[in-house]
Amino acid sequence: MIARRILVGIGILMALMGLLWIGQGLGYIHWPASSFMLDQRPWADRGAVLAVLGLVLILAARRLR
Repeated sequence: MIARRILVGIGILMALMGLLWIGQGLGYIHWPASSFMLDQRPWADRGAVLAVLGLVLILAARRLR
């Protein structure tokens, strides 16, 4: 039970961080203003991978007994 909650929490954080990276990489989110990730397409791609991995982790954790 505790392991499931920890894995779901990590998955949520990964998905949210991935969405932030996507927004920064595509230039939609300009926070923080001095970030090296702004308007850099590779960071949007990395964010997409991280978000998908977070969702996979959430789904895998929900299947644990």
